[in-house]
Amino acid sequence: MSTVLETEEHQALRAAVAALGKRYGRDYMTTVIREGSHTHELWAEAAKLGYLGVNLPEEYGGGGGGMAELSIVLEELGAAGSPLLMMIVSPAICGTVIARFGTDEQKQKWLPGLADGTLTMAFGITEPDAGSNSHRITTTARRDGTDWLLTGRKVFVSGVDIADATLIVGRTEDARSGKLKPCLFIVPRDAEGFGRNQIDMELHAPEKQFELVLDDVRLPAEALVGDEDAGLLQLFAGLNPERIMTAAFGIGMGRFALGKAVEYARTRQVWKAPIGSHQAIAHPLATAHIDLELSRLMMQKAARLYDDGDDIGAGEAANMAKYAAGEACVKAVDQAVHTLGGNGLTREYGLASLITASRVARIAPVSREMILNYVSHQSLGLPKSY
Repeated sequence: MSTVLETEEHQALRAAVAALGKRYGRDYMTTVIREGSHTHELWAEAAKLGYLGVNLPEEYGGGGGGMAELSIVLEELGAAGSPLLMMIVSPAICGTVIARFGTDEQKQKWLPGLADGTLTMAFGITEPDAGSNSHRITTTARRDGTDWLLTGRKVFVSGVDIADATLIVGRTEDARSGKLKPCLFIVPRDAEGFGRNQIDMELHAPEKQFELVLDDVRLPAEALVGDEDAGLLQLFAGLNPERIMTAAFGIGMGRFALGKAVEYARTRQVWKAPIGSHQAIAHPLATAHIDLELSRLMMQKAARLYDDGDDIGAGEAANMAKYAAGEACVKAVDQAVHTLGGNGLTREYGLASLITASRVARIAPVSREMILNYVSHQSLGLPKSY
């Protein structure tokens, strides 16, 4: 894919990560999934090379870059067939929120480990009855002396089994208005009253999904991230990187599938000519390539705006990038499977499992319909429909 809009440093990073991904590839990922294990080896090597913390401040062991650099890492690993989903959660959401809003003590405790891969953090926002409506979150935190008591439930929380802590979105009562306002808390994995149950998923991925139950989890005052009155600002500071990185996840997967299909179409011969010479095969693949390229442009725009400190502009672009990448990913995977015909459903070619996996970029972390609501209301000024 073209990289003319990127700096030489970005191009070098892209090439280096692509080389790392190629050493692991899809076979590594499918083996990890089959064995029910985790991508510890790839995670550790990516961390050692400085890729996991490339967006975190240099003073805490990070690369001093931003979402532009981190999205390159995830995209290229995905294009090699071995994406690290926890990159979306640990360095992108949690690392960003702590770096921007955490206390000095929180930064010193968490950022070096998040940067070098020795610490991992999960992120819990979705609830069984709230879905995409963050205003209906019922996980609440109440004061007990200087401590907090956190009670509630979360669902579809990735990687809790391997995370040292989970950044939980709860709500505290505003003493002045009596209304509930969002706040973020760091909950250690071994906290008393913090239970988890694995959700049985049809999705085949190394990262497991969990339901969390918080039953009066007692947390010290320093578990609260940042300012209690700036919870919404802090929350969205994490959600924009989440959307940018989900776009990178989708683009990488789409590129992997498209690459498999193009290679097959070049070499598979029927009636004395490669099937790729037929427009019925070639044109849909070309369309998939165009859609992935356009998605990446919007992702680059979103990353640039975010890294420049334009949270509002980044919010619009990040939502659009996530939407476009989700659609492009699904279409690329679907077309790749059809290009290979029966082979597209074999384990040998490794595309069939992506039919389910590609839907992740459409569904999470926010549905495409909610993004269309956002764009119609926020960008176009149409009446709010929800």
